[in-house]
Amino acid sequence: MEAPHSPAPEGATATARLTLHAPEQTRDLGRTLAGRLRPGDLVMLTGELGAGKTTLTRGLGEGLGVRGAVTSPTFVIARVHPSLVGGPALVHVDAYRLGGGLDEMEDLDLDVSLSDSVVVVEWGEGKVEDLSEDRLHVVIDRVVGSTDDERRVVTLTGYGARWAGADLALG
Repeated sequence: MEAPHSPAPEGATATARLTLHAPEQTRDLGRTLAGRLRPGDLVMLTGELGAGKTTLTRGLGEGLGVRGAVTSPTFVIARVHPSLVGGPALVHVDAYRLGGGLDEMEDLDLDVSLSDSVVVVEWGEGKVEDLSEDRLHVVIDRVVGSTDDERRVVTLTGYGARWAGADLALG
């Protein structure tokens, strides 16, 4: 993993950019990131189809020691994976088909789960920011076009006091 320098977006309290070269590194990043997460954390994942959002979440689930296979929740909207090791549950949400923003997200009772779980929302940008002032936004960009390149550039941006000064380079 390489960590090039990039300026922080407006409102960010911490930021890092990593270059990953294989899906296994995306999963490993999830495992490593899980060690930094705690109950009440909101993680937003952004990236096009096939970028690696679910692969990263699978690594988060492994790192958190949760029950059940972490798969895309596209058709069920949300899946809860209870902890097998006494840690926080993982709530995995796919907000792609949710158009109502925060109102529709609140119907899923995520605000109740947020305090004792790690909530990961795929496609949540512009929809779930108001659930918590403290959030980690992970953007996964992949090489596009006709290529076999597995490279991903992952930008981690922390917002709020929870992430102030955090070392998100995860080195």
